[in-house]
Amino acid sequence: QSGEIVKIQDQNAKFLALGYINPLSEITLRVLSFNDEPIDSEFFSKRIKNAIKKREAVALRSNAARLIHSEADMLPGLIVDNYNGYLGVQFNTYGIEQYRSIIIEELIRQCAPKGIYDKSDAKVRRKEGLSTTNEVIYGEVAPQILINEDGVEFEMSLIEGQKTGFYLDQRANREIVSRYIKNKDSVLDIFCNAGGFGLHALQKGADVTFVDLSQNALSQVESNLKLNNLIGEIIRADAFEYLTQKLQEDNRYDAVLLDPPPFAKTKKEVHSAMKGMKFLLQSGVKLAKEGGIVAIFSCSHHIGINELLDLAKSASKESRRFIEVLETMRADIDHPYIVSIPNSNYLSGLLVRVY
Repeated sequence: QSGEIVKIQDQNAKFLALGYINPLSEITLRVLSFNDEPIDSEFFSKRIKNAIKKREAVALRSNAARLIHSEADMLPGLIVDNYNGYLGVQFNTYGIEQYRSIIIEELIRQCAPKGIYDKSDAKVRRKEGLSTTNEVIYGEVAPQILINEDGVEFEMSLIEGQKTGFYLDQRANREIVSRYIKNKDSVLDIFCNAGGFGLHALQKGADVTFVDLSQNALSQVESNLKLNNLIGEIIRADAFEYLTQKLQEDNRYDAVLLDPPPFAKTKKEVHSAMKGMKFLLQSGVKLAKEGGIVAIFSCSHHIGINELLDLAKSASKESRRFIEVLETMRADIDHPYIVSIPNSNYLSGLLVRVY
């Protein structure tokens, strides 16, 4: 039955692993352990403790981190984020839902949170045969939560924000890109969302233009600017239309930052997604000053670093400009990449200098 623990064996009846099954799901079985052991409260206590311990280094830089990252922490279907003492959780599979009460008890015991908000992904749960409601399931959750990342403050909402609230996976990359930005640099932050990259650039003394189509995202940018006593230009526009317009103008920038939403959630979408990414990178290269930088990110494992490098070669040829690779980037350490789980390496970034 859906959610039951089953043993996986080879053709000779040799034990391979334990997992939970769901005949309704596209992924019929998800592995919990490669040992034949009880799947009980002690099992989840150890897994949660080990996952939290792996994130200790993040606490030196931020009071917000992903504590549990599904399969990458051997707890498939479970996402837990900590935002300054408030937890956002996602129980996204039928199997992990069966252990909800045990997991919540352990999170309360080990994290002592102020509150826990359930932000389980409705689309995924429907595929698993589950219904969902987003709600406070423990304590109280403030409507707005203040978090700090490398000295930059952000206001976010577990209740209103996307996914579990904030794109924590880009933390390291925001800091990496900011290293290459200098006082008085002109910066375009395209698909700015809450303004993470641009705010870090402003802290370096740059002049930043934030561009996003979402009014909710731009409202977050405005709040975060006030929070840090910073000033930036905010423009609501479709990124592709905005870049097309900018290419007709004379302005060129010291930095163009491109962090689009996932264009290729499935293999079928890769071809059209690559066309979109190609336009973005070529536009960024053309809009960059001599010696300027361009950063581009893909949050789909179907378009990884090799694909981004191929696009950079194409952009170099098309623009007849010399492109130097400065950094290749991935999700921060609280989003582990497990080599036997390729889709855990879902975020790729490329930072180049243009001549």
